[in-house]
Amino acid sequence: MTIFQLMDKAAGLGVPVVQVADNLPLDQFTETELAGIKEYAGTLNISIEVGARGMTPENLEKYLDLAVFLGSPVLRFVIDAPEFEPDLPEIHRIIQKAVPLLEQKEIILAIENHDRFKAAEFAEMVERSGSRFVGICLDSVNSMGAGEGLETVISQLAPLTVNLHVKEFSVKRIFHKMGFIVEGCPLGRGMLPVCELVQRVSPRCGSAILEQWTPPEETIEKTIEKEARWAEECIKFLKDILRKN
Repeated sequence: MTIFQLMDKAAGLGVPVVQVADNLPLDQFTETELAGIKEYAGTLNISIEVGARGMTPENLEKYLDLAVFLGSPVLRFVIDAPEFEPDLPEIHRIIQKAVPLLEQKEIILAIENHDRFKAAEFAEMVERSGSRFVGICLDSVNSMGAGEGLETVISQLAPLTVNLHVKEFSVKRIFHKMGFIVEGCPLGRGMLPVCELVQRVSPRCGSAILEQWTPPEETIEKTIEKEARWAEECIKFLKDILRKN
C-alpha cells in the first residue's frame, strides 16, 4: 500500500488523520514527492502525523523538519532501531538536546513504549525533560515485550499520553499448555478495555490511531482482504467509543 492508497483508505473510512511511520519512511521521499503528499492530504481533508524509528539526534532533527513541513502536531518516535539501542542516560541527553527545538517549533515528541524499557523508565524520560512538548505515544500491547501488563502501563503512562495507539489483542494458551500466544484481533473481540483506556489517557492526547496486528492467512490476497475487513469493523467500533467519551 502506498501512502496515497493509505490516505484513500482513511478517507473512505471517514478517518481525519493518518500516522505515517517507519513502514513508509518519510525521509526517503524527495521534496517534490513530499509536496505531492501534502497536497493530496489537503484535497482529502486528512491530517498527517509523522512517525519514525531510531531516535538519534540527527534523525530526530530531520523528522522534526518533516513534521513542520507536513503540519504534524506530534512527532512519534520508537527509540530503538537496528544497531541503535541507547541506554537511559543517552536517551535523556538526546531528549534534553531536542527540547529547545520542540518548543520553538511547537511540536510534541511522542515517545512510544516499545518493548525494551519499563513503563516507569518511559515516564522518567518525559518527566526529566521538564517540557510539555515531550510525552508518550501509548501502545496498548508493546509493553508485554518488557514483561508488563496493561494495568501497569495505563496507570503509569496514561497521564503522560499525547498520542494513543489502539491495538486489540488476545492471549491464548498453546495447545500443549506450556506457553501463550499473544496476537491481534478486531476491536471489541479481545482483552483490551478500549473505553477505559480512552477515558484514562490525558486530555492532552490529540488522536487515537488504530493499529492492527493482523495474523496472516495462507495467501497475501486473503491477508489483505482480512486486514481491510478488520479495519472497517475496528474504525466503526472506535468511532462509537470516542463519541461516547
